[in-house]
Amino acid sequence: QVQLEESGGGLVQAGGSLRLSCAASGRALSVYHMGWFRQAPGKEREFVAAIIRSGTTDYADSVKGRFTISRDNAKNAVYLQMNSLKPEDTAVYCCAAKLGFGSTWNALEYNYWGQGTQVTVSS
Repeated sequence: QVQLEESGGGLVQAGGSLRLSCAASGRALSVYHMGWFRQAPGKEREFVAAIIRSGTTDYADSVKGRFTISRDNAKNAVYLQMNSLKPEDTAVYCCAAKLGFGSTWNALEYNYWGQGTQVTVSS
């Protein structure tokens, strides 16, 4: 079992930046594919970004060019650098881990989840 804990969320004005971190314990993240998802109140959870074991990345069209996902296996952590933030980016952001190959965007395929960190972008 791996435990995931997010940090780095907060309140930022539109156009600003935040860097989210996901720290793991119990297992090495190097064996997992990692993803970031977000969910706003009353809305479905949606895929944001993913990075597989090899380092290849994938992004939702809504964040492509603005967000960057990365991993540091030595620190057992993954990150989400968010630039040019928009009010529609406001949500609780969660990191997740999966062992198997498949779709990077399907939340149902992820096995482990963090508690989430709130990101609020004001206009």
